[in-house]
Amino acid sequence: MGNFLAGKAVAVTGAGRGIGRAVALACAAEGAAVVVNDYGVSVDGAEPHSEIAETVVKEITASGGEAVAVADDISTMDGGQRVVDTALSRYGRLDGAVCVAGILRERMLFNMSEEEWDPVVATHLKGTFTVFRAASAVMRRQRGGTLIGFTSGNHQGSVSQANYAAAKGGIISLVRSAALGLHKYGVTANAVAPVARTRMSAGVPMELAEIGEPEDVAPLVVYLLSERARQEGITGQVYTVAGPKIAVWAQPRELRAAYGEGPWTPERLADFLPGTVGQDPMPMLARLTEMAEAAARQDRPNA
Repeated sequence: MGNFLAGKAVAVTGAGRGIGRAVALACAAEGAAVVVNDYGVSVDGAEPHSEIAETVVKEITASGGEAVAVADDISTMDGGQRVVDTALSRYGRLDGAVCVAGILRERMLFNMSEEEWDPVVATHLKGTFTVFRAASAVMRRQRGGTLIGFTSGNHQGSVSQANYAAAKGGIISLVRSAALGLHKYGVTANAVAPVARTRMSAGVPMELAEIGEPEDVAPLVVYLLSERARQEGITGQVYTVAGPKIAVWAQPRELRAAYGEGPWTPERLADFLPGTVGQDPMPMLARLTEMAEAAARQDRPNA
């Protein structure tokens, strides 16, 4: 057992499998008491059961750590609140909230139904909000704490996961808003965009050249939850972990600007914009043909 998080109480959603489980185990190994939340559903959000969270709690306690299971659905306000309330009732405080929980329902945008859109956005984005909402109120009173949201490289856009990409992009904006709004209370907020072998990555048709294991992601999360990261003032950041690789994403900012004399017209913009303000090319566009061919072959190289 380490002591990087000694004395802290941390809640982790989606902690029954994959990255969430690795994070929960790592936090416990570094001395934190852990609230293990998992609704216990399949990758598309069906068939919930509570044994998944209980199994991770048993792993932690068997290793000498302290943990409690919460099997609530964090896409509801009551579920998110219960995760936080469990930490308070069991440990008397909450120092970190890590939101990993997510589901996946793939469909092309023009075929996507409301039933495929709503649960994905609810689990990823609203599920991060419900926990952040409840946790931030506690951390504000404590004058300290850390919020960590999980996003994805898919926030750049996705061919057949518009629901997932939209939710992951929303999480980044939510994290940045939390960083700004909670800074004066000593609360930090960051996002992690992992590339690791999980139930979700197994279905990606293109080979992910830089990919690691769930356990590769956990040390970064532990660090971001620690006093060492707080002392450095790390907040409002998006980090990627892919095996041995760690990277930070740029903050949104203007690339180029131009000013016209008098009001713009469509004709003037057509003559002026392409050669001046121009575009910022989408990195994924260049790979679309290769991705489509791999999908048609039903390749699953990351499984």
